[in-house]
Amino acid sequence: MDIVKTILLVAFIIVCLFLILFVLIQPEDNNGMGSSFGGGNSAAFGARTQTVLSKTTGLFVVLFFVLTFSIAFLNRPEKKRDVSATVKEMNAEAAAAETNGGNWMDAEINAESAATEEPAIEAAAE
Repeated sequence: MDIVKTILLVAFIIVCLFLILFVLIQPEDNNGMGSSFGGGNSAAFGARTQTVLSKTTGLFVVLFFVLTFSIAFLNRPEKKRDVSATVKEMNAEAAAAETNGGNWMDAEINAESAATEEPAIEAAAE
């Protein structure tokens, strides 16, 4: 799975660089950086230069979003716990607190002391 993530990340970086390049070379009212790369009135790529650049930019925008969502999907955190197990734990803690008069701190102290007293009782019995 790490190889797929690496390949997607490299493709994402390449798409980002090409997207920046195509946005910069598009002419904007015959001035700007687009005119320095042959945009404007020149026909370096033919009569429909602006439509080719616009379509190519649109393609890279679509690739950008597809790669972004793919990387986000692969890097999402996995579920660690089941909801039903969490509910059972919460119910057990509430029941323990009710047996101690509603004091949750006493329930934790009693649980800790019970855990530490058992080995001492077993050692004394031997």
